[in-house]
Formats: sequence, structure tokens, C-alpha cells
Amino acid sequence: MATCPECEFDEIDTAEHEEGDTLSCPECGKNLVLLGHDELDFADDDDDDDLEDDEEDDEDEDEEDVDDDDDLEDDEDEVDDEEDA
Repeated sequence: MATCPECEFDEIDTAEHEEGDTLSCPECGKNLVLLGHDELDFADDDDDDDLEDDEEDDEDEDEEDVDDDDDLEDDEDEVDDEEDA
């Protein structure tokens, strides 16, 4: 039996698999690859890459939000200056 590196479920049966085979954790569903005798690691899949891309996109959007806030403050300053005149 092997242990999932994601959720640490320790009853993954690897007896019918060979080194290099991919399988899923029955507990969390993570895709895994058998490295050796009862040794598992995360399988290379596109889902992980998509998650990283999504996180980068979120960071870019956060930076844009900060820039938008600066523009709003500038607009408010102009309105205040016009009211003072």
C-alpha cells in the first residue's frame, strides 16, 4: 500500500501497477504516478499548469485594480479642485 502525497490517504493499492503507471487517489482524486515500490508522486497533468496560469492571471488583475484605484483618486481630486474654484 502507498500513501497519497496530497491527502496522505495511506491505503492506495499499487500491487497491480508497474513503475510509471498513473493512478488516482480514491480519497482526493489527485492524479498520481508510481515511482517505485509503494512510492507515489504527482502525475504531470495539464490541470496543474492551468491552476498556475489562473493564479498568475489573478495577480495581474489585482495589479490592474490598484491602478484603477489610483485613477479614481485622481478624478476625485479634480472634482474637489473644481468645487473650490
